Amino acid sequence: MIAGILKKLILTSLLFFNFVKPSKPADIDITNSNKDDLYPKINKLKFPNSLFKYNPSNSSLKNKFKKNFFEKKLSDGVEEFFAFISEKQNEILIQSDKQSEINNVIYAQGNVSLSYRGKLLKADNLMYDKLNKVISAEGNIVLILGDQIFKVSQLEYNLISEKGYLLDVQGSINTNTLMDDLSTNFSLSDLNKVESLLKLEKKEVLNTPGKINNWIFSTERINIDGEKWKSNKAIFSNDILQSKQVKIVINSLEVYSLNQELRFKSSLNYLVLDENVSIPFWFGSRTLTKSEQNLDSKSSWTLGYDILDKDGLFIGRKFNYLNFSDNFLINLEPQFLIQRSFNGKTKSFVEKGHIINGEKVEKDAKFADYFGVKSEIKGKVNNWDLKIINQINSLDTNKFPEALRSKSILNKEINFLNSKWDKSFYGVYRDRVWNGSLGEAEIYAGYGSKLEKKHIWEVKGIKKTEVLSLGLAYLKGEALSSKNLIDSPKGNLFYSLDQNIPLSVNKPKSKIIDSSYEYIYEPIKKGLSLNTRLAASYSLYHDGNHQEYIGIGFGPELILGNFKTKTFDYTRISIFPLYKFKNGDSIFKFDQIANKFTLDIGFDQQLFGPILLKSSGTLNLDCDSNDYGEFINSKISLNWKKRSYDLGIFYQPHNQAGGISFNLFGFE
Repeated sequence: MIAGILKKLILTSLLFFNFVKPSKPADIDITNSNKDDLYPKINKLKFPNSLFKYNPSNSSLKNKFKKNFFEKKLSDGVEEFFAFISEKQNEILIQSDKQSEINNVIYAQGNVSLSYRGKLLKADNLMYDKLNKVISAEGNIVLILGDQIFKVSQLEYNLISEKGYLLDVQGSINTNTLMDDLSTNFSLSDLNKVESLLKLEKKEVLNTPGKINNWIFSTERINIDGEKWKSNKAIFSNDILQSKQVKIVINSLEVYSLNQELRFKSSLNYLVLDENVSIPFWFGSRTLTKSEQNLDSKSSWTLGYDILDKDGLFIGRKFNYLNFSDNFLINLEPQFLIQRSFNGKTKSFVEKGHIINGEKVEKDAKFADYFGVKSEIKGKVNNWDLKIINQINSLDTNKFPEALRSKSILNKEINFLNSKWDKSFYGVYRDRVWNGSLGEAEIYAGYGSKLEKKHIWEVKGIKKTEVLSLGLAYLKGEALSSKNLIDSPKGNLFYSLDQNIPLSVNKPKSKIIDSSYEYIYEPIKKGLSLNTRLAASYSLYHDGNHQEYIGIGFGPELILGNFKTKTFDYTRISIFPLYKFKNGDSIFKFDQIANKFTLDIGFDQQLFGPILLKSSGTLNLDCDSNDYGEFINSKISLNWKKRSYDLGIFYQPHNQAGGISFNLFGFE
């Protein structure tokens, strides 16, 4: 995904230089703002469909300008020269301090500004050799396409060979607006923004939760040959404050466009953390479409631990989405089950001939049991979003019904009762559910529909989150009191209101941060607050069976420190008891309300520098439960937390699962 952004950024940044077709001439008027002086003439030029392609010439434009530029003292009141190019509805305006033509070579010198369809190029010097069809520019070259900024020290392009190069390229790209910026005019009235845009590394930034839109990048040289762009090494960073915490080094990059797609190849690449730790990874060959605007920050490799389905430790390799059809993309993640292959045994499957949710037994693992695969299909069905996730935990075809787990969802946003709702249809096959003290439960098969509204707002500093949902489904799952599979329709109505009420909170005046924030992406909101929850649920099954509850909970949350110094500068303690007034029983194990009284406990502590210990758990306080006084849900992790990324290792004791987590954070 990251390399795709490189392609989008560099390739698209220069697409606006496709001035006119080579088969038709363009008119250039060189005029002076003083009508009584200097060279009124018309020159016929031809521009190709691409620009800046590799030419091995290393000659300096500066010497050419010094030797060849026609020096003429400007008349009083004459400050700038203009070249105006027009063909049909397209217009090109070249503005500079000086302009001349000598021996069929046009020179523009000093504060050169070229605009076309609202796109902007700025440089110190610009030259066009009419005989050899060579365009050259040197000195403080800047290409501006809306939010996309590219700084170049030198460029040269041969119109005949269609080859060229860019030297010392630095840039800032916004992946959210990149494709739109190719067709949207950059208003010349916005030129006052240019100086601020040229500062690729910002002094202050604001976190963009859940997405990464802005990247800065650099490369020493880009060679262009036809539609193909090449760079030996390109460096990207989401840390637009300093570019030091995270660097993504892409080697042997090749980028080219085809129809509405951006395609690229690369060799072995590296994720560099804090300029000290380099983690190798492969991008391989990838294709990006216009719909893929935002960066997917997920790692290409996964390392996880799942004792129930995979017998322990496993590793997976994520590939980029491939075009399955015009409207669908597919992603495959082959997995190698390390611990299963090392032991030569598996305890993830039932005895042959037994019910699929029966007791699992240990047996010898076959070679095909050492491998699994996860697939994800995404696409559009009319104006609905479709997503299908399949997990196969063994490639042994005889185990396929037990090895496969599948989920699919079709959803879109609709307007209903003057509000926005999420409408969805779903289907599941062997969906795992952890249900507190009842442990692992399974929905063998089912399908249904759900209508949900989520509303988040703030009143006088109190943050409120309201959820209302209505669901109707037909499910087949494990019975409440036996291993038998039963089926039933299910209707459900659910409502919840969560509040965070500040009691003594020091709220930051602004969420903007600077380079002094090494470990966090926004200032800490510290102090004492009260979390409350009101929830209600009603479920109806066949034969009039029903289950309902009203839940009430409240508890304190204390946050101390600023997370800016080296030791013990951040602590979070949260205690949240929840009691459910319950009536009736479910016929299924997976949604039975088994723990009427629980206590959620959370504790996070900075230890040293970026090392953060995080822990959470749910303590069962239901005296009627067999697991009274025990943790029925729990998670502990050790994180290396920085402003622009977070790397952690975690383990969930309650279901014997764990893995490595890695997140990148976005800024603007």
